[in-house]
Amino acid sequence: MARIFLRVMLGLAVLAGSQGFPASAFASASASPSTDAAGQSTVTVRSTRDPVDKSYRKMIRGMERFERERALAPQASLRFQLLPRSRTVDMHGITLRIAGDSVNVPVTVDGNNTFVLPRVDQALREDAAVLANRRTTSMTWRALIQSPGVPPGMRRLGDLRLECLVGKEAGLVSNRSLFGWISDVIDTPEGVCNSPDGNYLFFAERPLFAVTLRAGDRVETLPFGMLYAGGEQTRADLEYCDCQVLLDRTYYVPIWDRSWPDDTLVEFEYMTDPGAAP
Repeated sequence: MARIFLRVMLGLAVLAGSQGFPASAFASASASPSTDAAGQSTVTVRSTRDPVDKSYRKMIRGMERFERERALAPQASLRFQLLPRSRTVDMHGITLRIAGDSVNVPVTVDGNNTFVLPRVDQALREDAAVLANRRTTSMTWRALIQSPGVPPGMRRLGDLRLECLVGKEAGLVSNRSLFGWISDVIDTPEGVCNSPDGNYLFFAERPLFAVTLRAGDRVETLPFGMLYAGGEQTRADLEYCDCQVLLDRTYYVPIWDRSWPDDTLVEFEYMTDPGAAP
């Protein structure tokens, strides 16, 4: 049994390596065979890497993807954003650092819990992690790409298309389920962001009532099924979705549908006034 388990773990490690996963992703998800007093083989499995921690290499790859795909949002800037995933997480005073074997670089987080990730060559060589001072699964991460000149209360569709590509490339979407993690290994940014079945969730600033697309004279209000993570999440499902405490702020948009140009405006109708508590 121990031998079979070790082969499974090795197979997962090989699969991850073939997809560009850092070796450190398995550094704390390893199995140690031993023999008990009765001569039976046993396996001790150490805990997996904290999902709140992110691979520095993958986040840098996301930044490189942003530069390659700038045609989607030529004037935009890129920041990364931290969002709550637990009702008890304190989103004030969050600190981040890039941590490797010898590297320890603080990352400045602004009052809106967004940040720019610096490029540190030594951290890349050491396969460093980006560490937050918060507990496992307490937060989720997203790319935040914003073009200038977009009216308040709206987003630009090309920005959102690029957010999806960067977010998937950077490995930002977290999931506590082992099967969800394996799905992330197999999925690609193109497979998720260019498919109506990609299910890449976006988060609005406040609870949503409606989302409308506007491109010239073409106007379309999105159906209910594109709000609230599809409207089909059960209490059990929410444990594995990074939307679990922001469900009323989630939405999908047809980023895969090229009949909507990149300059399409995504307009939000909120349930609450700007001054109301989120």
